[in-house]
Amino acid sequence: MSSILVLIAALAITAGIIWYFFAPRKATQAKDEGGVQTVHITVKGGYSPQLIQVQAGRPVKLIFDRQESGECSSHVVFNDFNIDKTLPAFQTSTVQLTPPKAGDYPFACGMNMLHGMLRATDGPTIGSAQAQSKQAQGNQPQSEHTQAEPTESAKPTQTTGGSDQDEADQERTAEIRDLTRRFIVALVFTLPVFIPAMFGMFLPMPHILMNPWVQLVLILPVIFYSGWPIHRTGWLALAHRAPEMNSLVALGTATAFLYSLVVTVAPQLLPEGSREPYYEAVGTIITLMILGQILEARARRGTGDAIRALVGLRPKTATVVRTDQDGRETTQEIAVDDVAVGDVIQVHPGEKLPVDGQVISGSSSVDESMVTGEPIPVLKQEGDSLVGATVNGTGSLRYRATQVGQDTVLAQIIRLVKTAQTSKAPIQKLADRISSIFIPGVILVALWTFVAWWAFGPMPRGVYGIVAAVSVLVIACPCALGLATPLSVTIGTGRGARAGVLYRSAEALQGAHDVDTIVLDKTGTITQGRPELADALSVQRMDEDLLIRAAASAECNSEHPLAQAIVQAAKDRNLELVPAKDFDSVTGAGIDATFPSGSFNGSKGTSHVLVGNRRLLEGKGIELENETVDQAGAQSLFDTVRSWEDQGRTTIFVAIDGRLAGVLAVTDQVKSGSKQAIRDMNERGIQTIMLTGDNQGTAEQVGGQVGVTRVVAQIHPEDKASIVKALQTQGHKVAMIGDGINDAPALAQADLGMAIGTGTDVAIESADVTLVSGDLNAAVKAIDLSAATMRNIHQNLWFAFGYNGLGIPIAAGVLYPFIGLLLNPMIAGAAMAFSSLSVVLNANRLRHTPLKARPIKEAKPIDMDALTRDLSISSHQEHNQEKGNEMGLFHHHDDMQQDQAATDKVTDPVCGMSIDPNTAAAKRDYQGKTYYFCSQNCVDTFDADPQKVLNK
Repeated sequence: MSSILVLIAALAITAGIIWYFFAPRKATQAKDEGGVQTVHITVKGGYSPQLIQVQAGRPVKLIFDRQESGECSSHVVFNDFNIDKTLPAFQTSTVQLTPPKAGDYPFACGMNMLHGMLRATDGPTIGSAQAQSKQAQGNQPQSEHTQAEPTESAKPTQTTGGSDQDEADQERTAEIRDLTRRFIVALVFTLPVFIPAMFGMFLPMPHILMNPWVQLVLILPVIFYSGWPIHRTGWLALAHRAPEMNSLVALGTATAFLYSLVVTVAPQLLPEGSREPYYEAVGTIITLMILGQILEARARRGTGDAIRALVGLRPKTATVVRTDQDGRETTQEIAVDDVAVGDVIQVHPGEKLPVDGQVISGSSSVDESMVTGEPIPVLKQEGDSLVGATVNGTGSLRYRATQVGQDTVLAQIIRLVKTAQTSKAPIQKLADRISSIFIPGVILVALWTFVAWWAFGPMPRGVYGIVAAVSVLVIACPCALGLATPLSVTIGTGRGARAGVLYRSAEALQGAHDVDTIVLDKTGTITQGRPELADALSVQRMDEDLLIRAAASAECNSEHPLAQAIVQAAKDRNLELVPAKDFDSVTGAGIDATFPSGSFNGSKGTSHVLVGNRRLLEGKGIELENETVDQAGAQSLFDTVRSWEDQGRTTIFVAIDGRLAGVLAVTDQVKSGSKQAIRDMNERGIQTIMLTGDNQGTAEQVGGQVGVTRVVAQIHPEDKASIVKALQTQGHKVAMIGDGINDAPALAQADLGMAIGTGTDVAIESADVTLVSGDLNAAVKAIDLSAATMRNIHQNLWFAFGYNGLGIPIAAGVLYPFIGLLLNPMIAGAAMAFSSLSVVLNANRLRHTPLKARPIKEAKPIDMDALTRDLSISSHQEHNQEKGNEMGLFHHHDDMQQDQAATDKVTDPVCGMSIDPNTAAAKRDYQGKTYYFCSQNCVDTFDADPQKVLNK
């Protein structure tokens, strides 16, 4: 009969637990205060309220009132908005954001144990979703005021993120100190109870220590002082219907303590064989729990080393040069935060550079390794750019500040690292789904464990049931599951930052190791991106200086590296350039410029200069086949061109007034690390494809020099994204590495976009990974680090799942019928305390583990015919094959000069780039017209003020 009653009670309790934890919750509606939706949230063992309802598209102000200390609730993380906000203990902190669209936006504590939900419903929007998303993500620091304040909102300040980190470190140190005190008290009062209980049968013990009343008195300080934070947090979390590990420990120890209390105070209420107290279990569980928390807190302190190291790079002061009214210069030492754009800064040998800037005088080698990861100092002279937090060498420099505060490279790196560390990897979704039902599930398992022992266990059944149920509650470790992924992501992204690899998100960190094909732009990625005029060949008795002068005059308005190489060569020869009267960019070919009378031909008529590829000249009716290098005609012009191309040079034809004037050869040296990096990629089973608009001969020479798997030459800039898309269609996981504006669509299209850190802002904004130094070896590091991080995460998850999957059944007593094993709650407590610690220690291993080459994966073959079938490069290659592949189209030369002639292309209204609508990063409908964009950065600029963009 008693078993039936217990069963009925268990069914009722089960229904109540399911309803309590999983029933729909009532949402708290935000209040409108001056057009801002405002909610006050109390942080005390959870978030109250937990479910907040707001309108999408309108700004939201969340005021967190944290009424406790401890690491668990010291941060609040909004992954959808890339916000990681420090919540100082016993202070209020404000987070402002704008939900871009209707939906649920979860937030959680830094340890992923406390959870809340921001539910946005359809409502009036302000601007577009993307514009609000940018504000929410904090891409513009002034748009996201997430400052902490004791009583009221403080004014936003420019900071590199050091203050939040300092506060977190101080709180963690204080928590460790407090836990240590509580541990000492627990140890002192638990040992007199533990030793007699465990060894009383073997060793002589004072009889008084065996008295349950004495044990009760001794254990009270352990329960109500040492264990108070555990119980307070655990019961509050249960009250919030968001239980966590402390809740399980609180339930288990409370059950054991109450049972022992009944044994002590009213033993007659229990059967004769069930009057054994378990005070030693209560004390030991709490003591081991606190010890585990201390060790875990110390181990977790190392996970923030990357941010601390980055923050510590910045010097505290700067020496600024001031000029008084009499023109006399004086130097003044001021705080770095007080440096303004335009200030002149003096840096002496061995000093750190306080902010970013440009050298105005002096010369010195600068060690940039702490930012770029490159160990070799870089020579800096007048006009060169400087990065703050780098170390000056033996010379003195004077430079003008160009970026300060949150705009410096260091501040941007810190923001990017913090954003990546707070984002969630896709692999974490499984752990989160399990965690959401884990603790209610454990409570139910404990309940039915008691029922099973009561129904089928030996006498005393009640005691066995309580012991097993307490063991189940105590041994379960949700922390191991919750920490398995975030800790590895934090350490992996931090290690990447130290190596000059910046992951934009945890998704990028996870995805890098799956890449099987890497597409590389040639200029500025494989090569240095600083072309130089290597040779000039004039015909028809044309003076070589006149040839270069004419070409440079036509190219002087172009910013393309190849054009600048010609212009620089003219300047080096002190040649005076002539302004063009008229200028026409010929799509896919080159430039047609008109100059005043007598500029290059000595006659009174205007001069026409063509600079570009063979097709440009032939299209203007200029015959090239019979031109020779010299009067003797001993060497064909194209023999020389082929020879140059075999050396990896880019050839440029120049014609003046309808006649070929000569050919220029421009060379761009391969970066020192490119060959080794591409070899390492190939050794990892990754196929490498080099894309270039250069001619076939030059492309093949450069590709062969560095060892790429495939070379695709003579392409338009907009074809790059189409090639990436075609590779993805073939089933490849594609990474794109580039540095220019024209690479942005391909970077956005790729499964993993890697931007060279020395490239354009548009490229970096479009990328998932930034290679700060510009060295391709950093791309290999990014892949290997991703593989190492994923191995570490898998190890953590296997341990967490394996530990709980084995530990809980053993604690419930599944082995008792076979080998008579029933786990003591003290052992269960010890196992739980050290399980999460094991995950933390394993994650910390990632900080120092040598990176191994990613295991070779068998790559799918690339169908090159399918790759180029529908692209414009097909016709270009056919044209070259008809001409004997003698001369390639000069498309790199035209990257910055193409007009919009192709009907299937559109122009990005922000940057002016020609893009394919099918591969555009995004599109917007505005005033009845559709606009396409090459990158998210351009989208954000447009969304902020469409009319300003269209009217420029």
